[in-house]
Amino acid sequence: MTRYALKPVPEPATFSQLPTPVIPGNVMHQRLEKVLAAMVRDSLDYLVVYADKEHGANFEYLAGFIPRFEEALLVVNAKGSLTYIMGNENLKLVPFARNPGACLHAPVFSLPNQPMDNDKPLAELLAECGLTGQSRTGVVGWKLFTGRDGAQPFDVPAFILDAVSVASGGRRNVSNVTSLFISPAYGVRCRNSASEVAFYEYGANLASTNVLNALNAIEIGKTEKEIGHLLASSGQPNNVIMIAATGERFAHASLYPGDKTIHRGDKFSLTVGFKGGLTSRAAYVVATAEELPENVADYLSRVATPYYHAVVTWLETLRTGITGGELYQAVERVLPKKTAGWHLNPGHLVADEEWLCSPVWENSTIRLESGMLFQIDIIPAVKGYGGSSIEDTVGLADAALRQELAERYPQVWQRMQARKRYVTEVLKIRLAEEVVLLSNTVGYMRPFLLDKTRALVKA
Repeated sequence: MTRYALKPVPEPATFSQLPTPVIPGNVMHQRLEKVLAAMVRDSLDYLVVYADKEHGANFEYLAGFIPRFEEALLVVNAKGSLTYIMGNENLKLVPFARNPGACLHAPVFSLPNQPMDNDKPLAELLAECGLTGQSRTGVVGWKLFTGRDGAQPFDVPAFILDAVSVASGGRRNVSNVTSLFISPAYGVRCRNSASEVAFYEYGANLASTNVLNALNAIEIGKTEKEIGHLLASSGQPNNVIMIAATGERFAHASLYPGDKTIHRGDKFSLTVGFKGGLTSRAAYVVATAEELPENVADYLSRVATPYYHAVVTWLETLRTGITGGELYQAVERVLPKKTAGWHLNPGHLVADEEWLCSPVWENSTIRLESGMLFQIDIIPAVKGYGGSSIEDTVGLADAALRQELAERYPQVWQRMQARKRYVTEVLKIRLAEEVVLLSNTVGYMRPFLLDKTRALVKA
């Protein structure tokens, strides 16, 4: 195995106070065109796209917004007409939709005990959108059902599926087509344009900046809330629950930063994610190996260094043209699943969601392509030891996409170049030409959190 050592290295640069990007109008229209082309390919007359606050990204891909605390439907016909079916408190958003459409009111999507005025049956509203007894209708939820039985159930509420079935002339005319949006093989959302990469870089930069600030603030005696405060900034919505946890993470079943005080020798976890990127770190609150609890005194050699080698291998393997199965095997060779305890996909795609889908699994034949954005997500779980984590966001960009980023988004490109110089020159990690870095902290690992000057690097 490549040798690694704890060495004093400068921490990576961060970039603060960046302007908030907006997806250009022509790109939003191109998104609709991609969806319409997929509808023709799949012989669909209508799409019915479901959304709620937690599962709104496929809806937002076309609308530009989510229905906040309600449910909603976006109905798309094969000719390109859109109809938004909204609850009481989101009707006002439709005039701002990035792809304009008609608006219908469905009070049933509203909060409990709100007024149900003009409460037409949902099937009638869908008929007003044009659905008939002969319509071939695709329903878009948010999950891909990839179990071995091959079943394709639906993941939208039953009352909505029932209404779609009635309006379409029966369940036989209705299919689950969530894959049209998020299949890693052909989903319209899985390969990003330059504008989309630039948009998502904002969130990845913000997450990694905040985590590095939090790492620098960790001290004995501080509380989880004091550290967690540094993870939230700029009023941006998180796409995962924030983690700032010392000691046992789930004490009292709490998922959120609390009043627990940081003690020497604690396990510590940090995570924050925004649209386009998540950064996560896990290590021990010590300055040296000698301060580790006796039962985990070999943490550096048993857990942290092998894990870091797997992340370096992942980064040095990543390139366009390889399959997800090849990337999986690269990790399996250096950090066997059986002994390291990881069980999720070692890498997945990101977008508005922290986890969009993944082309990376054993024997996957899906080719990794330009425009894909990845989260490094290898999670070792060695019994008796605390975790080790350096999750960040990277992407693939062929020559044409790199040139477009450089020409149209020069500041984004300059940040990407600065990050790559740090990873290759300071951390000595070899990256393929097509690998672009959206997070500031890619490859930067402090296994001992009270030592803020040293990180693992190739010896």
